[in-house]
Amino acid sequence: MRARLSPAVPAAGAADGGTISPVAGNRTGRRLVAAMLLAAAALDLARCGLVLMTSRHPSTAAGLVAAGIGAAALSITAAHGCRSGRRWAAWTALLIGAASAPQAAASGFDSPYTVPDAATAALGILLAVTILAAAGRTGTPGPNPELPALLERLRSKQ
Repeated sequence: MRARLSPAVPAAGAADGGTISPVAGNRTGRRLVAAMLLAAAALDLARCGLVLMTSRHPSTAAGLVAAGIGAAALSITAAHGCRSGRRWAAWTALLIGAASAPQAAASGFDSPYTVPDAATAALGILLAVTILAAAGRTGTPGPNPELPALLERLRSKQ
């Protein structure tokens, strides 16, 4: 017997050329990852505001603010792609999550960056774990041919 795939989950050779994420049918997972990416963007923008308030040199502040705005824009773009189920968005979210903790640790968790850096590190780890946990789920599981035989053996033992 052949397993049926859910209509929300496209086949491997779909007409879109394989650009849909394997977790495309998991709306809750996509929403969760998109929310985490938006939170990462908010933390990047909060860090930009702190840089503007505490920096003494305008050239270094401009560079840090530009990097923060770029990271926030990438996170928002990845969140949009994740909501629409694009495969590149899952890879981008994984890279953002994997890079968030070391990036937050590079600043040394000094005051006034302690709270945004700790939140960025924790969110990055959660984001990477969420993407990796969702990566294994593709489609609906098919019927197990050994299950009826196992059930018969269990019934005969009773």
